[in-house]
Amino acid sequence: MNKINPSHEVIVSGIHLELTPAIKSFVQEKMERLFRHEERIVRVRVELECDAKQIPSERFKAKGHIEIYGPNLNATIVADDCYKSVDLLVDKLDELLRRRSGQSKDKRNHPHSVELDGVSLPKAV
Repeated sequence: MNKINPSHEVIVSGIHLELTPAIKSFVQEKMERLFRHEERIVRVRVELECDAKQIPSERFKAKGHIEIYGPNLNATIVADDCYKSVDLLVDKLDELLRRRSGQSKDKRNHPHSVELDGVSLPKAV
């Protein structure tokens, strides 16, 4: 049904965590949701970190970086399970993309005037 576009680049790395093929494919599937909403994404980097010294509810940390035309988007999630942290990360990144697209539409529909007080502009030739 959903074909993965090879032009979508998703980089998955693990810190103190061995990445299994199951985790990699799970992250790839979940990140495809972001590419469906926004076509201008250049690259998505996901860092999964496991810290055994933390309390169990904060053991796994997932960091997401979306490289997009314009300012990049970053998000971090802490959870007790690796798969749960990826799910929550995708939700958070999706919300950031929605909020960003809403801001650009709002700016486009409600332009504001710029006032220059006492500034002399050079004349066009």
